[in-house]
Amino acid sequence: MPDAPENPAALAAGLLDLLVCPLTHSTLTQDGEHLVASQPVGAGLRYPIRDGIPVMLIDQAVLPEGVNDLEAFKAKYADALPGTV
Repeated sequence: MPDAPENPAALAAGLLDLLVCPLTHSTLTQDGEHLVASQPVGAGLRYPIRDGIPVMLIDQAVLPEGVNDLEAFKAKYADALPGTV
């Protein structure tokens, strides 16, 4: 049986390389029990990892400080979001 990872929330090797932020398409890094979208494009959106499974739903993301809701995030970072003019 393989050794358990030191951090129980740590993702399997290589999985993080396959995932991107579903809103900004930016790369992700793991910070504890969250995946964090790279800045400035992802502006620090944080996606929870629950029971070892990344929850990559935009409406479940923790917004960066100073942004009250998803619509405010989209308005603030509209120039950086794919598919926006």
